[in-house]
Amino acid sequence: MIDYECYKATKDTKLDTEQCTKIASRNKNLGIEDYRFLAKTMVSSGLGEETYGPKSIILGEEEHPKLVDSLSELESVFYDTLDRIFARSKISPSQVDILVVNVSLLSTVPSLTSRIIHRYNMRSDIKSFNLVGMGCSASLVAIDLVQHLFKTQKKKIAIVVSTEAMSAHWYCGRERSMMLSNCLFRVGGCSMLLTNDRARKNQAILKLKCMVRTHLASDDEAYNCCMQVEDDEGYEGFRLNKTLTKVAARALTKNLRVLLPKVLPFWEIIRYVFLKSRSKINVKTGIEHFCIHPGGRAVIDDVGASLGLSEYDLEPARMALHRFGNTSSGGLWYVLGYMEAKKRLKKGDRILMISLGAGFKSNTCVWEVTRDLDRTNVWKDIIENYPPKKTINPYIAKYAWIHDKDMDFVTTDDIKMMLIGSAA
Repeated sequence: MIDYECYKATKDTKLDTEQCTKIASRNKNLGIEDYRFLAKTMVSSGLGEETYGPKSIILGEEEHPKLVDSLSELESVFYDTLDRIFARSKISPSQVDILVVNVSLLSTVPSLTSRIIHRYNMRSDIKSFNLVGMGCSASLVAIDLVQHLFKTQKKKIAIVVSTEAMSAHWYCGRERSMMLSNCLFRVGGCSMLLTNDRARKNQAILKLKCMVRTHLASDDEAYNCCMQVEDDEGYEGFRLNKTLTKVAARALTKNLRVLLPKVLPFWEIIRYVFLKSRSKINVKTGIEHFCIHPGGRAVIDDVGASLGLSEYDLEPARMALHRFGNTSSGGLWYVLGYMEAKKRLKKGDRILMISLGAGFKSNTCVWEVTRDLDRTNVWKDIIENYPPKKTINPYIAKYAWIHDKDMDFVTTDDIKMMLIGSAA
C-alpha cells in the first residue's frame, strides 16, 4: 500500500444529538416507547457529537430519497479522497491499471467505476470492478481481489474505493430491529492506492502479509442476521437481529483458526495446544496492533474479550466509532488513521485488520508497517482531543425526561413538540 485517504465531510452535515432528535421527531410512526428505545440506543451506541449524516436526511427528505442525492454523497467521497491521493503520491490517474469500487447499497448505470474513470479520464484498458451487496466487510474483499490480480499481472497500480450510500436508506418505520441502523451508520469512506511494482517499494507504507476470508451464508441464522428488507408497512431498511453478535463471534472464530497459525510464532501455537483448557491463545505474540471494524460498541467489546485485548488495543476502534460512527466498509481505515495520528505505527509492526459484515462474512488480513508512520490524515485537527478525558452523553443530559414513567400520559404529538423545543 502506497497511500490511503479517509473522507471527512463538511460541518453542515454533522449529525449531533440535536439533529438526530429533529429527524426522529419527524417520524409520524413513532410512539413514546419507540422514542425511549431510540434514546436508550443512542446512549449506548458509542457515537459522539461529531459524526456526519447525508445532507438530504438533515434537510428532511428521508421519506422521498432521490438518486441524485445518493450520487452527490458518493461523488463527494470519491473525488475528495482520490484528488488527495493522486496529488500526494504524484501518481497520475492515467497510470492506474486496476480500479475496484465497493458500495453495497447502490448500483447505477453506468457503474460507479465508470463515473470515476470518466471524471479522471483513465485509460481504456483499465480493469474495473464494481462490487455491490458485500456489506461492511467489503473493503477487505476488494483488497483480496486486487491481491489475486497482482499474482498474474506484474508492475501494476490499483485503486480501491470503499464507502456506502446512506442518503436513500434512512429507515422511516418503527420496527426496532430496523431502527438500529439509523443510530449507528454514518457518512464516510476511504480510497487506497496499492501496487506490486517493486520499483515503488520505497513509497510503500504497508505490506500485505496474508488474507483470510470466511463466509457463512450457507447457515440460515448467519444468512438472516443482517438483511435489507421491507417492514410490514413497506418501509425499507436493515434488520439487525439479536443473533448478530453470536454469529459474528462464530464467523470470526472460524476465520482466526485459519489466520493465526500463519502469523503467530510456532512456539505459541504449541503452547496453546498443550494448555488449551487453561489458557487463551496470545495473539500479541505475533501482532502489535488491532484494527477492528467499528461497527458498534458491542462488536468492539466482544472481539476484544475473545482475543484478550486491553483498552489500549481497543482504543482506536472505540475512538473511530465515537468520532465518525459506523461508516460501513470504510470504517477500518479511520481506525488505522487513528493509530497513525497517535504515532503508534513503527517499522516492522504488524497490524491485524478484522472486518465483519452481512452475509455473514468475517474477513481478516495482516499488514506489516514498512516505515515509521507519522503523516497527517483525517484526524489531524482533532487527535489531541482523543481519547476524551470525560465522555458525557448529551442525550442523557437533554432528554433523560423521556424515560420518566410519569410521562406516559403525554401524547406522541406532545413528545414531538418537546423534542423539537429541546433541540432548538
